[in-house]
Amino acid sequence: MKIEDPSDLALELAASKFAALGSEQRLNVLRVLVRAGPEGLSIGTLGERAGVGGSTLTHHLRILTQAGLVRQARQGRSIICAAAAYDEVQSLSHFLLKHCCADCGTTEHDHG
Repeated sequence: MKIEDPSDLALELAASKFAALGSEQRLNVLRVLVRAGPEGLSIGTLGERAGVGGSTLTHHLRILTQAGLVRQARQGRSIICAAAAYDEVQSLSHFLLKHCCADCGTTEHDHG
């Protein structure tokens, strides 16, 4: 598929990030990481809090990491999910709200 308009790339990128969140378990994993804050969690703690473990958690983390929504780092023997990639999560939220109500004729919108 050829992309004619550079703004289509933003749409395509947003779609791929939303696709990564298209699983209840992945959305929950991201939610747990967002709640944990910038320090992140070890894989074991993340699995316990999210109710997902083993290879299933690894699979979901791989998809979220490839989408840029989760960052992982190693600390000693543990892999720390360096929490959510807050900048990416924020840009995804901004993508949804950027043109909110653009066609309804009002200029004031409360997104809070």
